[in-house]
Amino acid sequence: MTYSGAVTVGGPADVHELTDLMISKVAVGPMNNNAYLLRCRATDEQMLIDAAADPGTLLSLIGDSGIASVVTTHRHQDHWGALREVQEATGARTYAGRHDAEGIPVATDVLVEDGDTLRVGRVELTARHLVGHTPGSIALVYDDPHGHPHVFTGDCLFPGGVGNTWKDPKAFESLLHDVETKLFDRLPDETWVYPGHGDDTTLGAERPQLGEWRERGW
Repeated sequence: MTYSGAVTVGGPADVHELTDLMISKVAVGPMNNNAYLLRCRATDEQMLIDAAADPGTLLSLIGDSGIASVVTTHRHQDHWGALREVQEATGARTYAGRHDAEGIPVATDVLVEDGDTLRVGRVELTARHLVGHTPGSIALVYDDPHGHPHVFTGDCLFPGGVGNTWKDPKAFESLLHDVETKLFDRLPDETWVYPGHGDDTTLGAERPQLGEWRERGW
């Protein structure tokens, strides 16, 4: 099957099959959030990125094998609405950016810093701290040894722009700077982007617009 990344609330997950990693994307309500289930193909260990809402949908996606970890990309409630239920049902270790953990009302087991390595089975992901949408937002980069990189950006990068900074020039400049220096400057155009809401994109599709984003200020 060809992966498109187009999912709808109440609809089926879309599965991106990589050599070492399976990525299942599902949309959950009420704010049309994306949640991503990562499964190491060598060990079957699983990680969930953003237990956003609809614990029943997420636990059904996870299945009987459970998850070893759940990562919250940032402190906004629509990205952790089902975290307590999912964590209690699975016993998963919880991860979040150090500077956002205090805003997440479920205890964070592992405080994530920029450059930290997170593992799901034999697969490694690198955390990138991106400041502006929130103080402690993190993106996770999987540099696929068999292909191009993949990055889970939370609400920091979408098709057509960076995340919401509420017309705060300093927050916008910070977020755009971090996205440019930690993602666009380090990763190739083929890098696949999995955002916290809506459709996927690639860095190559967005790179020509960086100047326009800076000029418009959002």
